[in-house]
Amino acid sequence: MDRIRIGVIGLGWFGEIHCDTILAVPTLELAALCTRTPERLRALAQKFGVKKTFADYRELLADPQIDAVSIVTMWDQHTEPAIAALEAGKHVFLEKPMASTLADCRKIIAAADRSRGILFIGHICRFNPRYRAAKQAIEQGKIGRILSMSSRRNIPAAWTPEILNKIGPIVGDAIHDTDLMLWFTGDRVVSAYAQTVDLRHLKHPDIGQTMYRFAGGATATLETVWCMPAKTPFDIDERMTIIGSEGFIHVQDTFPNLGIVSSEKFYSPDTTYWPEFDGVRAGALREEFAYFSRCIQDGRKPSLVTPQDAMAALEAALAAEESARTGEVARIG
Repeated sequence: MDRIRIGVIGLGWFGEIHCDTILAVPTLELAALCTRTPERLRALAQKFGVKKTFADYRELLADPQIDAVSIVTMWDQHTEPAIAALEAGKHVFLEKPMASTLADCRKIIAAADRSRGILFIGHICRFNPRYRAAKQAIEQGKIGRILSMSSRRNIPAAWTPEILNKIGPIVGDAIHDTDLMLWFTGDRVVSAYAQTVDLRHLKHPDIGQTMYRFAGGATATLETVWCMPAKTPFDIDERMTIIGSEGFIHVQDTFPNLGIVSSEKFYSPDTTYWPEFDGVRAGALREEFAYFSRCIQDGRKPSLVTPQDAMAALEAALAAEESARTGEVARIG
């Protein structure tokens, strides 16, 4: 297989970035687009030069010329297209969160076990080189046994009004840090306690703060603020500290690893996840798609992120949301 022909299902802002990124991977061909919005479908088909367009994902999946799909619908709309794609024998890149319930995660995993296609869950932070370096240092024993972790993942309010009517900050963003912490410790979360702050009174609160206890005794705190002020000079303030018995690791990304002062403002653009250089997408998302492509070409299941990993992160994040609703510690397992 010279080039893997891939279709994108779901063409919101991130679906468009997926399309952009696929064009940057030499082994992938952006072959089809699918959304229920006719104007959006026409506009992106023209932008990316894609001839095959569909309003119904089932019609896309029936096309024998399509080898794989990227599913970038909202999280509560993942299950049916993911299962249908796997049953059609397609390879599936499924954005995180894997699904909106653990029962749906199990259904998707069962479909993947029956399918000749592979299932990959897009936990992009595992492809951030700084977190990859942290994982390597932990595996080499540089900091000893992990005792405590803390993270921050804060974004400006302008990004989030529409998103907050669909998903909250704990499952929407803290799931990234949850997944990383599970990856770093190789452990499982046994309890979660969370609190939220509701500023704009949308469907979900603007701020989530979470505490985890791991089976091995380590603790963690996670801060996720989706209402940073309008003049915030960065798209994301992302940090994590991992404290061990013999050392610690600090990761700081994205602010302020690049600062630009223009005649109008100071700002810090993304240089990590999906930056664009000379009209071509780069960064961790491109590395994700390149990894997905290699797995397909090599005929192997993804091991850097497994569906079971994705389900464990969702389980912990959902427990944290339940704790925030009840005010009680949520026990897991």
